[in-house]
Amino acid sequence: MKKQKYSLLKVLMILMLLFFYLPIGFMIVFSFNSSKSLTHFTGFSMQWYSKMLADSSMMESLYITIIVAIIATVVSTIVGTISAIGLSKSKKVVHDLIMQINDFPLMNPEIVTAIGLMLFFITFNIEKGFATLLIAHIAFCIPYVILSVMPKIRSLDPNLADAAMDLGCTPWMALTKVIVPQIMPGIVSGALIAFTMSFDDFIISYFVTGKGIKNLSIMVYTMSKRVNPSINAISTLVVVFITIVLIIVNVAPMVKEKRKAQSTEMQEKKKAPRIIAAVVAACVFMGLVFVQKTGISSKKYAGQTLHVYNAGEYTGENLLSNFEKQTGCKVVMDLFDSNEQMYIKVANGEAYDILIPSDYMIERLKQEKLIQPLDQDKITCMDDINDSIKNLSYDPNNEYSVPYFWGSVGIVYDKTKVSKKDLKEEGFNIFLNQKYKGDIYLYDSERDSFMMALKALGYSMNTDNEKELADAYNWLLQSVQTMSPEIVTDEIIDNMAQARKALGIVYSGDAAYIMSENENIGFYMPKQGTNIWCDAMVIPQSSKNVDLAHEFINYVSSYDAAYDNSSYVGYTSPNTEVMNDLKNNDFKGINAYDPIRKNNKDEVFNYNSETRKIMANYWAKVKIAASNANRN
Repeated sequence: MKKQKYSLLKVLMILMLLFFYLPIGFMIVFSFNSSKSLTHFTGFSMQWYSKMLADSSMMESLYITIIVAIIATVVSTIVGTISAIGLSKSKKVVHDLIMQINDFPLMNPEIVTAIGLMLFFITFNIEKGFATLLIAHIAFCIPYVILSVMPKIRSLDPNLADAAMDLGCTPWMALTKVIVPQIMPGIVSGALIAFTMSFDDFIISYFVTGKGIKNLSIMVYTMSKRVNPSINAISTLVVVFITIVLIIVNVAPMVKEKRKAQSTEMQEKKKAPRIIAAVVAACVFMGLVFVQKTGISSKKYAGQTLHVYNAGEYTGENLLSNFEKQTGCKVVMDLFDSNEQMYIKVANGEAYDILIPSDYMIERLKQEKLIQPLDQDKITCMDDINDSIKNLSYDPNNEYSVPYFWGSVGIVYDKTKVSKKDLKEEGFNIFLNQKYKGDIYLYDSERDSFMMALKALGYSMNTDNEKELADAYNWLLQSVQTMSPEIVTDEIIDNMAQARKALGIVYSGDAAYIMSENENIGFYMPKQGTNIWCDAMVIPQSSKNVDLAHEFINYVSSYDAAYDNSSYVGYTSPNTEVMNDLKNNDFKGINAYDPIRKNNKDEVFNYNSETRKIMANYWAKVKIAASNANRN
């Protein structure tokens, strides 16, 4: 009976280990995948490691992560240890009060600490960047060190320090030669926890950083919004590094025991200098890397920094580095998840030189005077821009903006499951066709979902008629209640590349990638009309480098830069020559639709705050209905 119980426990332990470690193994395997797919292994390749090492932004985020983690660990360990020793000699009332305060950051959700630190920096007008990131990491690491050191101090004889001083030690010697060696396991434990917490932190870092300073967790988060297997590569390297450290930590004691020739005293004396030397060497190395990266240039914009705010995974592989070489400047790019997130930062006074928002948001920024007119004498690229995306309704005469990418929203479908006849006859109404029940994706965006519903009903997607909006809401409600759709965001890209469902709503650039991965996937733009969207470059009122911003706009619109941008990201370039050239290359999906089709039902979104509120409210109800329908 005991053997059976033991075997059962053994099986459960193995299953538990598999549950925790199988995803890590899965990630490591797919870091060597020859394609972009995160779920389908197509062959062995080291290309993602090469791309990771060549990606200056990713490498810089790794350097920042390591530097911040090392400095935060050293400072928090020193401060936390001294604080713990001091508390052990304090009155009980003071000790209990400080320990309760120390426990607050440990018990509070991280989001509370993050918002508190963010508001603190804003209140005192402290510009967010590397300094605020480091201060925040030190602040949340100190409580962990105190918590680790205190039990070791409690276990000491309270008269130990007095006895040492009676025997001739100075207070400093008593601390360093007697107390610290006794509590060293607690100090080391606290330091390791502090390093891990700092290296791993995302939520607090996300709220307190700025000026393009990103640690690895923020970089991975922004990269995960679109398919980028370099995430797997850099994560694998971190796992390998940690594994090596664990092996060393476990093997070192065995090696130490074999070295009987060396005395314990000599080893203890050498230990501290080695740790200090390692920390100093790491900091010097990282400093040299940053010095090398910044370099010295005699070019026109040498020493200047251009701050760009763009969507995640929306920039060509060599775009920024080539611009830096050409101008001698430094480009710092912050990434946003949505136009609304970008708006909040800009409206609250964060300074950028270039923004890349969507059409409707540009209209809002214009209305609120948050962007400035372009100096047309400095804009030399407009002749290269396709005429069909000039002078659009959100910015007539392109007074404020120059297009960056453009495309449409349409239906991506599996040719082996979906009839082209159904698509032509039904358009967006195919999302009510019971033939495809349980086999469809809807996109988690009130703007695009209401566009689909309004077009299916024959209305304008820019309607402000409350009855028409209510009709669209009922159409969407019918779809989620009768069709059992899965409401997704960017996960639709890889899922449709693997043909996991029959059809879904997707942006044309994402369709480009999906079609390049699976020849059985098609992209259809209904004759009912769709959203022709355009993301464009604008200069905010807060820009401190207006001339350099104009230079960047011209550069991005040039043939070489636009080709790099479009071929890497997958969206259609506004540069006419690039758009035409990419029609015939291997990236067959790059123009998955006719970008200049003459359909007077295609529209560009206009900004209307009241209409957006109505849509957002309706869409929240649709998602609740979808959740209830799926449960039933």
